[in-house]
Amino acid sequence: MPRHVVFLRAINVAGHATVKMRDVLEVFVSAGGRNVRTYSQSGNVVFDAPGSRARAVLLKTRGQLRRLLGEEPEIFHRTVRELDRIVRATPFGDLTGHRELKLYVVFLSRKPAATAALPIASAKERLEIVATHGREAFVVSRRKDNGFYGFPNTFVEQALGVRATSRNWSTVTKLAEFTRGLEAPGASRTLAGRKGGRREKRAPLPPEDEVG
Repeated sequence: MPRHVVFLRAINVAGHATVKMRDVLEVFVSAGGRNVRTYSQSGNVVFDAPGSRARAVLLKTRGQLRRLLGEEPEIFHRTVRELDRIVRATPFGDLTGHRELKLYVVFLSRKPAATAALPIASAKERLEIVATHGREAFVVSRRKDNGFYGFPNTFVEQALGVRATSRNWSTVTKLAEFTRGLEAPGASRTLAGRKGGRREKRAPLPPEDEVG
């Protein structure tokens, strides 16, 4: 059974909805997702569903998330295979080990209609889109004069003309590893956390990671 990853935009960040990820998990379970797990507090959800059912699960979650968040949810969906391809492609090359840089994968709502010549940079925020591929953009953030790093989401949305949600490279790679460590796709999980009348053993929770 295919495994899917959902990235929710602007969850548990300043100025937006604050929710318990346990409540988000329950939404996906009640919508028909199987083997549902969440990763960190930034709105990352993993679930199993046949290809023909994944769209129905996402449609059902939208209404429930709207009630939970108090605003229209923005849902970015990828399969685990797509996530693995991103990680295995090592899009940042030698920049990955550079301690003075922050690296971001920006998940786009759709492929941009047109992309200007790369790289696309913001001198003010010290952000640089170094590559795009399909529905992803890859951004390098450098330390600004005030000591802080620019966050890429608004910059990418304006530069590419599409809605987006951002995760740092560490979160993406650890999430991909997390999905591979889960039990075989298709295991059922009820709202009560039981399976066949016995308490279901849960995968160990991952450590909290910096949210991109």
